[in-house]
Amino acid sequence: MEKRLYRSQSDRILWGVCGGLAKYFDMDPTIVRIIAVLTVFISGAGIIAYIILAIVIPLENSKSASPRDTIKENVEEIKETTSELGREVQSTLTGKTNAERETEIRHRRRNVFGISIVVIGVLLLLGSLNVFWWMRWTYLWPLIIIAIGLIIVFSNRRKR
Repeated sequence: MEKRLYRSQSDRILWGVCGGLAKYFDMDPTIVRIIAVLTVFISGAGIIAYIILAIVIPLENSKSASPRDTIKENVEEIKETTSELGREVQSTLTGKTNAERETEIRHRRRNVFGISIVVIGVLLLLGSLNVFWWMRWTYLWPLIIIAIGLIIVFSNRRKR
């Protein structure tokens, strides 16, 4: 049976590159990791090499048939791992769970919506009292609807 290079699923710290290289060369994974860290500090090329290897080398037990499928699968897996790592770091630094963060975001959105309604009400009241005699109020509603649409569009982009 031919020997193949894979990223390790079981012996991994980040994306399994060092674990896979160690298995392929029959080495201790710690030695491969030390070499990888040294290449990062010596020239900085270690980071680029690690990322390229993580994208190109298939994951152990991968079902991908072509190199293009392998790269797509790897990029998706790297994205998920990185997002999970980011969430872990954020929860460690802030001390908040995902549920607490979601509650805080909902509370903040409610406040922004409430403040927006109050501002619109004040503007309409001042317009009725003819404080803004120079402004044409027929343009106010279309501008409000456009602003609400832009807020919705850009808040959805932040979530992705």
